[in-house]
Amino acid sequence: MTMDTIKIDNKNVRMVAHRGLSGLEKENTCSAFVAACNRATYFGVETDVHRTADGQFVIFHDDNTARVGIDHMVIEETTFDTLRKLQLTDIDGKRGRIDLTIPTLMEYIEICKKYGKHCVLELKNQFKAGDVYKIASMIEKAGYLEHVTFISFALKNLIHLRRRYPQQPAQYLIKDWDDRVLEVLEKYDLGLDIYYKSATAENVRKVHALGQEYNVWTVNEAVDGEALVEMGVDFITTNILEGTVKAE
Repeated sequence: MTMDTIKIDNKNVRMVAHRGLSGLEKENTCSAFVAACNRATYFGVETDVHRTADGQFVIFHDDNTARVGIDHMVIEETTFDTLRKLQLTDIDGKRGRIDLTIPTLMEYIEICKKYGKHCVLELKNQFKAGDVYKIASMIEKAGYLEHVTFISFALKNLIHLRRRYPQQPAQYLIKDWDDRVLEVLEKYDLGLDIYYKSATAENVRKVHALGQEYNVWTVNEAVDGEALVEMGVDFITTNILEGTVKAE
């Protein structure tokens, strides 16, 4: 049986591949990014960035490598060279593919740039201001900063970003809705990226009333995706859903 995405009528909602096309390829690998980039209906590719012990920036979700790499190494306490040697498991949980290694930030950026996909970049954990600026500067030097939306659960990361990049697209990640988030979005000029089960049509209207965009994570059932399209969200972040409408 050939593995494939689950198609939905996304109308004008922009589809974002979560950690790349992670329903088909190992999450946060170059393979997952290319798989997403090769599908015309994905607007963007979401991923996560961490700082290594020696000040490099790598693409990885968890704080440690055990879940996706068997061996246990804490990303922020391990050097880049050591992390790079780790062979990740495939989606069946087994090792075997030598191409499945931890990418650098710029490898992810360059893949998205090559295929013209938008980058949705999560700043994991709390970064120092200097590291936020270094990440943005690296992408700026590559000529792709205007195609990046930064997201983070750590509001301080986004506040750091705003000080130097007041116009940069950015979304505040939350799990549960609270009306007080509207003050944060307005104060720091941020969009919202919320757990999809917390999304409501009323909340979408409130965020849109601020002139901000509404993103939902992580939606993997067609029935949920179609309901969110009807709700009027701007982005759907997903491991496996794919729109039928080509991304603009």
